[in-house]
Amino acid sequence: MRKFLCIVMLLVSGSVAFGQKADLRRGNREFKKGEYAKADISYRKALMLDTASVAAHYNLANNLYRQENYDEAAKQLDAVQLTASEVEFASDYYYNHGDVAIAKEDWQTAVNMFKEALRRNPGDLDAKENYLYARNKLQEQQQNQNQNQDQNQNQDQNQDQNQDQNQDQNQDQNQDQNQNQDQNQDNKKDQQQQQGQQPQISPQQAQQLLQAIQDKEKQTQEKVDEKKAQALKSRKKEKNW
Repeated sequence: MRKFLCIVMLLVSGSVAFGQKADLRRGNREFKKGEYAKADISYRKALMLDTASVAAHYNLANNLYRQENYDEAAKQLDAVQLTASEVEFASDYYYNHGDVAIAKEDWQTAVNMFKEALRRNPGDLDAKENYLYARNKLQEQQQNQNQNQDQNQNQDQNQDQNQDQNQDQNQDQNQDQNQNQDQNQDNKKDQQQQQGQQPQISPQQAQQLLQAIQDKEKQTQEKVDEKKAQALKSRKKEKNW
């Protein structure tokens, strides 16, 4: 890409005040000397006298570009874009506007501006070279944007899938927990029922059980009485001897 084209010696229409011509010429001299801060003041004075002056906006944009103030330079060129197409240096205007757009990495604007420059000067090889450069950059930018969109979509899909899986897992875990709780509650109920139940017997069985107990007690008492009687007989023998 060639150096930024800068046209500073411009003719101003006769209807413009003499003071504006003086400011423009002063600004041009300061620009050539590299005194960009002073040139900035001179060009802005010229704009105060005629805010629609293509020459003042154009030269001020050139001066701002040299100071790497690309955003402000673009604003100055945009301000006269409608009328700049009719001036004799229109091809240079569009070329410079394209250079500013490249500096800002505004590839779409750069493509448009160099295309306009080539329409007015088809033999400008530098403009053609810059046009091709900006067009390639624009295509790369669009491809990167598409790739980023695809990646974002894939990420969103993965996130949705992960969320669905997590929800399913949580639901399964909750169901298992609920089933375990139900089982535990059922087990507790069974245990409580088993503990609370007492063996039920019929009146006949109860009478038989009572009779068996009484018989057992009677047999025991008879044995005791028998032992006492034997002990008494033994004592009597001892005494009679």
